[in-house]
Amino acid sequence: MINRVVLVGRLTKDPDLRYTTSGVPVASFTLAVNRTYSNEQGERQADFINCVVWRKPAENTANYLRKGSLAGVEGRLETRSYDGNDGKRSLSLRLYVIQFSS
Repeated sequence: MINRVVLVGRLTKDPDLRYTTSGVPVASFTLAVNRTYSNEQGERQADFINCVVWRKPAENTANYLRKGSLAGVEGRLETRSYDGNDGKRSLSLRLYVIQFSS
């Protein structure tokens, strides 16, 4: 099975850099990726993809990318399901970034 995704888009806000209890850096950000087509009003729509980066690339992401930065990312998709407070089943999608370029 192949699970590889390549996206180019703009960051919606500055990356959030944190460290695990064992000191491993992890950064998260949302990438806005334009769709290739327009809606009925002629406006382009975008998909907002939550991204997570680990270790040294996480620190590089936090140091070099800012809100509005154009970035190319490559990684793998993961889905998670969980029960919300209202008892409904929810699904989340994340891109775990292997490498990025700006």
